[in-house]
Amino acid sequence: MTSGPSRFPPYPIRGVRVLHQKQNCAPHFAEIVVDFEPAAEGFAFAVAAGLTVDYDPAADLPRFFAAAAAGIEEQLSLPEHGVVVATRVVLRRAHAMTHGSHELAFRIAGALAARKALEHRAAPPG
Repeated sequence: MTSGPSRFPPYPIRGVRVLHQKQNCAPHFAEIVVDFEPAAEGFAFAVAAGLTVDYDPAADLPRFFAAAAAGIEEQLSLPEHGVVVATRVVLRRAHAMTHGSHELAFRIAGALAARKALEHRAAPPG
């Protein structure tokens, strides 16, 4: 008897921190801390209540957060992971810099956070 793909995450995975930083003529900078929580089904992304980020212009932040969500969702939906995505992701902290922070940097940070969380599923907390 074979079992189907496992649900992800099987348990809450808290405090996944990623710092994506690249220094060159087109710098990247994004730092995020996210929690992955089991959900009934699908993918949901939320920004923690009261999250503040010292960044100007602040109007860019929703686009950065949406890019992080897209990077996470894209990484989780890759067939080679063999999981059924049933997760709620909560952005707990974020850091952006005037030079280097942009949507691509946050999308990459999101994908890296998802990879880290997927590594945790093999080793439950204990």
